[in-house]
Amino acid sequence: MRIVIAGGHGQIALRLERLLAARGEEVAGIIRHAEQGDDLRAAGAEPVLLDLESSTAEEVAAHLQGADAAVFAAGAGPGSGAARKDTVDKAAAILFADAAVRAGVRRHVVVSSMGADPTHKGDDVFDVYQRAKGAADAYIQNLDALDWTILRPGMLTNDVGTGLVRLEAHTGRGPISRDDVAAVLAELLETPATAGLTLELIGGSTPVSVAVKSVAGN
Repeated sequence: MRIVIAGGHGQIALRLERLLAARGEEVAGIIRHAEQGDDLRAAGAEPVLLDLESSTAEEVAAHLQGADAAVFAAGAGPGSGAARKDTVDKAAAILFADAAVRAGVRRHVVVSSMGADPTHKGDDVFDVYQRAKGAADAYIQNLDALDWTILRPGMLTNDVGTGLVRLEAHTGRGPISRDDVAAVLAELLETPATAGLTLELIGGSTPVSVAVKSVAGN
């Protein structure tokens, strides 16, 4: 498969690129800064220089042509203000989905956030973030042209992955390593029967492949 990942230099994305490349997949990662390219190449991915905050859907679609799947793993980041939650976590996610529709790339996997909700209350930056992620998710869930899966991890950690997770429609809150998030994303891409599902993910006791198979087709 050829897989294009938005937010290609992110912590989860780099892990995912390494996993997919090791499986023999062709991987491209969208990045904003040319100097990030070496890290992607080291992970086995082709860097694609493109700013999702200033690009059109047509421009993004051009880079998705011929792909078998698209993954949205971009984010404004914890140090960003409320404005970039709307331009990246919401608008860029919507733009990327629209571009996938234009390019005819049906398989679409989104890294969202546990608690994402377009009606989330509050004025803090994290509240804005949860509304932005929720609005993007809701938009993508209504796109019949995409076979989407939305993954909502719990509190992200840099612990070494265990390969053991809990993956369900509703898990309750809990931590999950970025290693294990990447492993679940790779398995979701290999499991098209997870299309149409919005899933929460935390650390657990079930091997990743078993956890993904258990929700497939539900």
